[in-house]
Amino acid sequence: MFGGVDSSVAAKLLADKDYDLSAVFMHNWDTRDESGSDHGCERVCRVLELPCKMVDLSREYWTRVFEPSLKFWESGITPNPDVWCNKEVKFGVLLDRLTEDPGLSDTPWLATGHYANKVWKSHHGVLRPRLLRPRDVTKDQTYYLSSVRERSLSPALFPELAVKWNLPTVARQESMGHMVSQYIPPRPEPIIDLETGLQVGEHTGPWDFTIGQGAKVRGLKEKTFVVKKDIPKNIIYVVPGTDHSALYAQSLTIRDWTWIWADSPPIELMHPGGLKARMKFRHVMADTDFSVYSDNDCIRIDFNESQKAVAPGQVATVYIENWCLGCGTTVEVT
Repeated sequence: MFGGVDSSVAAKLLADKDYDLSAVFMHNWDTRDESGSDHGCERVCRVLELPCKMVDLSREYWTRVFEPSLKFWESGITPNPDVWCNKEVKFGVLLDRLTEDPGLSDTPWLATGHYANKVWKSHHGVLRPRLLRPRDVTKDQTYYLSSVRERSLSPALFPELAVKWNLPTVARQESMGHMVSQYIPPRPEPIIDLETGLQVGEHTGPWDFTIGQGAKVRGLKEKTFVVKKDIPKNIIYVVPGTDHSALYAQSLTIRDWTWIWADSPPIELMHPGGLKARMKFRHVMADTDFSVYSDNDCIRIDFNESQKAVAPGQVATVYIENWCLGCGTTVEVT
């Protein structure tokens, strides 16, 4: 728990049922609220009359999530630390710690406030967990869970968050991206219009921009949008208008692909026509049709229709209907 609305409501739902329930605050960052308690978790637990303990994972978060993300940002790539935090920390180190805790069951369940669903399906005679979208797809958070391994998904619980109670919740922290400037020194270089080759502005570092983002260059007749980053030269290229052809991509190359069922990737990957499925490369977007192929040690994605604002570093997540199969990191966009 973090003391936010979703995890607090999940705790309330489970507290009203016959569970042997304990709350765990995952301490990832060296910050505390004004009262000195960690993110309001203790206040919520007092209302629900739940035992609460803090597990300090700040070192693991720093080395497994924050430092790698900083390297991505510094190189001009757009990472998604929330996805990797779920894989490496919340459903990784934290779950291992809870399993090893002598005060807990040998096989503890881990409930979170994510908007997601899980069902068990027989696969060659063995029951295995499937990660599914929730009934309310407008609140779907399976994108952030798409890198979680099967062994970590098995003990996960996602209570249906349909009601809000009057609990002492706290607002969620800002995204890690807002803190990048505290750790990476400015590197001012030009912003270039891709069509004319002329300098139209100056930036302080490629980490401040994502492909497809408004460049916020003042004094121009038309708004410009980031279309390319030349990292060795530290140049940001922009184009005028929101619908410029250079903002669109037809295919992706993906590395470090994680299938939730790691030993059972779809056999269609090896077929000439590839696997026909749907994809999201951002959390807030409608999923799109595509074909996916296995290409040596990479995964290749071909969109049925060209897609706007696809950037290296983005997490690409694959679905068959409501079933989330896994994800990988975009390394090349064409």
